Amino acid sequence: MIARTKRKNVQLRLISGGQDPTARLRGIHVVVSSGEKGPFPVDARVVEEDTFLVLSEDPTVCEPVESPVHLMTRLIETRPEIPGSVLVRGSGPYKIMAVVHDVNQDPTWREYWVSQALKGAFRAADRRKLKAVALDMLGCMHGRLNPLRFTRLLKRALDAEAPQYLRRIWILPPRGIQEAEIARWIREMA
Repeated sequence: MIARTKRKNVQLRLISGGQDPTARLRGIHVVVSSGEKGPFPVDARVVEEDTFLVLSEDPTVCEPVESPVHLMTRLIETRPEIPGSVLVRGSGPYKIMAVVHDVNQDPTWREYWVSQALKGAFRAADRRKLKAVALDMLGCMHGRLNPLRFTRLLKRALDAEAPQYLRRIWILPPRGIQEAEIARWIREMA
């Protein structure tokens, strides 16, 4: 919201909350924001995914276009992805699917898988020379990974991969997680 006074035409910009949701990590500008519209345009979004690539699918129910026999055959022949791996879809903005869940296990996620998927996502971004990515807090969206632990895994992955092209990361926290608190944790690690 911009307010103007009649006397001096001074512009004031009101920022909700007053806490800074930004940080720098390994020279990369990190913004934590849960809004639908991001703080900057992104070249890719890293999403939390399971071994059968169901979590990021549209939940809309529709009539099958193929026969039940073909559908069942495809289902039987489907092979799960490897936990900790990443798959890249699209051509821009890309969708980088981070496989951090195996619904056949309890719990469905592992910290090691999140760590490996973060590294794989940064390698995929670097191969494509991406400058800005949106990043779900892997393991925190559909799992119970502690958000503070995620930020530590994020820093380790950036330290290990040292992306050359990446300049900005937009972190998308799950509901109920304070954006400024996550940014503060990242700033403290830098």
